[in-house]
Amino acid sequence: MSAPNGVTPRAADAGLAPARLARIDGWMQAQVDGGRLAGLSALVFRRGEIAYRAAYGMADVAASAPFTDDTIVRIYSMTKPLTSTAIMMLYEEGHFQLDDPIARFVPAFRDMRVFTGGSRLLYGSVPAERDITFRDLLTHTSGLTYGFMDASPVDALYREQGVDFQTSTKSLAEVVEHAATLPLLAQPGAAWNYSIATDVLGHLVAVISGQPFASFLRHRVLAPLGMVDTDFHVPADKIDRFAALYGRGPDGRPHLLDAPRSSRYAAPPLVTSGGGGLAGTAGDYLRFCRFMLNRGELDGVRLLGRKTVELMTANHLRGDMAEMGQARFSESSYVGIGFGLGFSVMLDPARAQIVGTAGEYAWGGAASTAFWCDPAEDLAVVMLTQMLPSSTYPIRRELRVLTYAGIVD
Repeated sequence: MSAPNGVTPRAADAGLAPARLARIDGWMQAQVDGGRLAGLSALVFRRGEIAYRAAYGMADVAASAPFTDDTIVRIYSMTKPLTSTAIMMLYEEGHFQLDDPIARFVPAFRDMRVFTGGSRLLYGSVPAERDITFRDLLTHTSGLTYGFMDASPVDALYREQGVDFQTSTKSLAEVVEHAATLPLLAQPGAAWNYSIATDVLGHLVAVISGQPFASFLRHRVLAPLGMVDTDFHVPADKIDRFAALYGRGPDGRPHLLDAPRSSRYAAPPLVTSGGGGLAGTAGDYLRFCRFMLNRGELDGVRLLGRKTVELMTANHLRGDMAEMGQARFSESSYVGIGFGLGFSVMLDPARAQIVGTAGEYAWGGAASTAFWCDPAEDLAVVMLTQMLPSSTYPIRRELRVLTYAGIVD
């Protein structure tokens, strides 16, 4: 339920000033009262303590269901770090090297071609200079794209030919292999371009492990981490906790896009999207953040080695994302922000023009959800809401300032 003050008694022990951290309460209430969001929740974790926990507003306005800290939401692209964890577990088992071509496991990606100009109906292409590697997929430098980006004829080809892991009625393997028949947007390794790469990684998890991707993720990642409310659909006994999805309506207020009981998330999907298919809770995602902050281990369960986590959260780009071709995405500038193996990585807060710490890693989801982990400050923050698209309001940046302003020790 909504809390009058989300600051916990452990905030001061965690080196956070309660009065300063309490500013988050007023900010969250203002999001609801001002008609920006129907509801939202936030968790702040530092030095082993939950320092702030609160939820405001409604998860489902029509049903008068309040947003709580166990409300289930569509986390969309916050699925990507979990998929990246799964593939890196297989990396640790010795199944592949990061510079191995993915065509070794999915032959459809041999002899790729790269778009050079034209329209979706008539375009030019040249042979790829090299194969797509696992590292290319993990860093979004594969040359693949997303249909919803709507920035090039290649994006249009994806839309026209149904390369969409959220809505497809085909199998995961079929959608991936069809994507491999379309031209790449750029040469592998040449540019940072947000894409279906992590969905391809989900398929690779299935191929390499010999079990369905969803099964691997559930049994090897989600269950061991105790993420009990996170899955590719919301079962009937949890549907009352599932939030509605909203967009900004003509009056500027939240407008219903997807009701919980009629949502496609109310039934198991035909294709499981490693790039954006999960729904889950703030508490569940905080467990993942704690696992990452603890460098691959949580509550005595180790899924990754310390050095692997360090590799995943290091910048793998030549400079920042802006220098690699993506100056801005969603509401955020990517100047001063690099990318690791499944996460954005802060390189320079001054260049990024936002308070933070070099080395923190993060990502968000299409419905304005967000998380970040700051190893230097032993800090993790999870914010959930359901406002599509994530560029609607700069709420991630606003919460970041409020959170860091609370650190006094």
